[in-house]
Amino acid sequence: MVRLYTNDVSIGYGERFIVKELSVSIPDHKITTIIGPNGCGKSTLLKAITRIIPHQSGAVLLDGENIAKENTKELAKKMAILPQTPESAAGLTVGELVSYGRFPYQKGFGRLSKKDYEAIDWALEVTGTIDFKYRPVDALSGGQRQRVWIAMALAQETDIIFLDEPTTYLDMAHQLEVLELLQKLNREQGRTIVMVLHDLNQAARFADYLIALKDGEVVKAGNCEEVINHEVLKKVFHIDAEIGRDPRTNKPMCVTYNLLRGEEKDEEAVNTLYAASGTRN
Repeated sequence: MVRLYTNDVSIGYGERFIVKELSVSIPDHKITTIIGPNGCGKSTLLKAITRIIPHQSGAVLLDGENIAKENTKELAKKMAILPQTPESAAGLTVGELVSYGRFPYQKGFGRLSKKDYEAIDWALEVTGTIDFKYRPVDALSGGQRQRVWIAMALAQETDIIFLDEPTTYLDMAHQLEVLELLQKLNREQGRTIVMVLHDLNQAARFADYLIALKDGEVVKAGNCEEVINHEVLKKVFHIDAEIGRDPRTNKPMCVTYNLLRGEEKDEEAVNTLYAASGTRN
């Protein structure tokens, strides 16, 4: 089932297009991860889908409706986003920060209702941050802060959560902590998770569906078997990858790789050009 998809979306800054006539579908109740080299349009696509930035052409549709025409508060009840570098929470307690997730439901003078407080405590419980409720956000570790930001997104009570590189600046243990939390939210609550990740093996381990981007275009979209393979990684990252199996999940994983250089890289580019034009047998 697909509730959210883009139809020939082009996104740019000024006269420079980052994403070009892109059509992607986000499977419902699954974890979708977007991968690709720096500058390929991953974060730009996330921002356009969540209406943080406008798109120049095409459409983003949720439940058959163009999000460009949606009321902002109503859209915020359907999707939440955790940006790559969340705004500073200086001076706020954890509970105060998470309460911001209730903004779409507030009326009048913006006072929190009993239901709001229940949603806040629930989000803190689910993310394991309830013990930090009255502590300053600045006093927490990186992993704890990231869980608090996720709690704020959960307090919005949306079916779809977007995260732009949620493991950035975290050590290995805290990266795993955050990804396991997102997997738990997906499996136990059916949340649709869409995130950008740089680590290919983390993407393969936690994603149900992968979208590989390069130069603002989809090179391959599908399950881990279809995307994490030698040919796709060669096209997307210009690497010669050795693919093995994760002994714990049996999913494909990148064991090691070399950069494509000189003639190898030139030959790969020529093959891509011929394939696109259909002039090589």
